[in-house]
Amino acid sequence: MENKIGIIGIIISDVSQVEKVNEILHNAREYIVGRLGIPYRERNVNVISIVVDAPNEVLNSLSGKLGMLSGVSSKVLLTK
Repeated sequence: MENKIGIIGIIISDVSQVEKVNEILHNAREYIVGRLGIPYRERNVNVISIVVDAPNEVLNSLSGKLGMLSGVSSKVLLTK
């Protein structure tokens, strides 16, 4: 499997899901190159940007697991 470099954008609008999001990201730590988290308190959301280097299947699975959480949105942007 060929690895791709990508960005996963995550918006957490239900702060009770933060621990579950962190658990999912911890389990994928071998693929994470960098992470930037911004708690936007004025809007009561958390925004996380993850740079990853992983096979396409792993990226889609990771984004899918995140997106299945209530109050969490996740999108992937990949290199060509």
